[in-house]
Amino acid sequence: MKRILILFISVFIAVVSLQAQSEGTDWQASVEHVKGLIQKNPAQAITETEQLLKGKNKKNAELLTAIAHVYLDAGKVPEAEVYLTLAKKVNPRLAIVSVLEGDIDIAKKEAGAACQLYEQAIYFDPSCEEAYLKFAEVYKGASPQLAIEKLVQLKKRNPSCTLADKKLAEIYYLNNRFDEAGEAYARFINLSGATEEELMKYAFALFMNHQFDQSLEIVNKGLQRNNHHAGFCRLAMYNYTDLKRYDEARKAAEAFFHTSDKAAFSYLDYAYYGHLLSAMKNDDEAVAEYKKALALDASKIDLWRDLSNADENAGRYAEAINAYQHYYTSLLTEQQTPDLLFPLGKLYYEQGTQSDSLLITAADRKVALASADSIFEQIARAVPDSYLGNFWRARTCSALDPETVQGLAKPYYETVAALLAHKNDPRYNAAVIECYSYLGYYYLLAGKLPQSKEFWNKILAIDPANATAQRALSGIK
Repeated sequence: MKRILILFISVFIAVVSLQAQSEGTDWQASVEHVKGLIQKNPAQAITETEQLLKGKNKKNAELLTAIAHVYLDAGKVPEAEVYLTLAKKVNPRLAIVSVLEGDIDIAKKEAGAACQLYEQAIYFDPSCEEAYLKFAEVYKGASPQLAIEKLVQLKKRNPSCTLADKKLAEIYYLNNRFDEAGEAYARFINLSGATEEELMKYAFALFMNHQFDQSLEIVNKGLQRNNHHAGFCRLAMYNYTDLKRYDEARKAAEAFFHTSDKAAFSYLDYAYYGHLLSAMKNDDEAVAEYKKALALDASKIDLWRDLSNADENAGRYAEAINAYQHYYTSLLTEQQTPDLLFPLGKLYYEQGTQSDSLLITAADRKVALASADSIFEQIARAVPDSYLGNFWRARTCSALDPETVQGLAKPYYETVAALLAHKNDPRYNAAVIECYSYLGYYYLLAGKLPQSKEFWNKILAIDPANATAQRALSGIK
């Protein structure tokens, strides 16, 4: 009996207190109290709500919508609809009532109807910021431009609306409109309410706009908040790399790969690290990173070209050739153009002319040069107006005939010389002089001195100070 009496007194005190508050204007605390009861003690929540809505509060539309939102937030849509009905009876033309009804439609997965109600709320009260923002939230995925237009309307009414800037930044970012996203982030990023995620996205938007210095500035602000944040560490490595601040990029990479929190590494992370290491001439390490990138995403065929370059820089021509062949054959047929085939020919040429005889046998040297010649022949046929195919055939054949005994390179140097002489362009002088030098030397060895002198004199006509031509002519009697 005593316990029942104590319980009765407690409820009585709560009701009396609620009545006292409901008669005043400070009903927000009571609504918060109801909110806490909805899940724990639904019956008591109903009792206190009924007490709260006695007297003049029966016609308090703001209070009715607040209670409805409390129930809606708790997932109790039917209860929220009850209080919506009461609010509409008080005044159906209030913006807050239309917003509430729209929110209930959202809970019922009726987005189109909800947006009509948000539009209605704006019609009733053009200054109702909540309606603009909720309309934009609904349409940000389905129709980003509609969402943007609504937020722009809000910004025209209230240029200082930070929430509109935040939503604009989010939508622009989601749609890869990084210029506009960066502008929107800039309007609020220095305010105290900016989150780590917003800093991160702003930094990335700047990075995508190639504003590496500005992106790095935001990244460093983020790292001051959380120096183990994987996203900030990643962007630090990216930005420092693109700014060619390689030592700092290497430190950022070490932090990203070894000390950042919850980092999920992507192919691009390893690719960027590979580019950084390659730029620092650490080609062996670069190769390892490119292979990690390809292991994560084999569809990024450009990585095979990067891998080939790193192997070439390290003097591993066989590996470089294999990687480049993988790259080239992975291209669509229409993409397999002569300019992309050309580097493969040069790799074979470099393999066949490398100076260290311990790395390649004479037989393998001939095989490599024959492969180079075959590729340059394809290029010469495919692009007859270009001198490069025959020019590199000439060099390759010269390497196959280092003593110029057979004159294997002669027809190709002659073809190139004739083509470039016709162009009459000083940009090709070095190539022309190489052609004339070979031909002058060839005729000298063959004992055909007048022809030899002709080519050495042609060189002096282009470059009067050419020491090789001067020595050759002084030796010819």
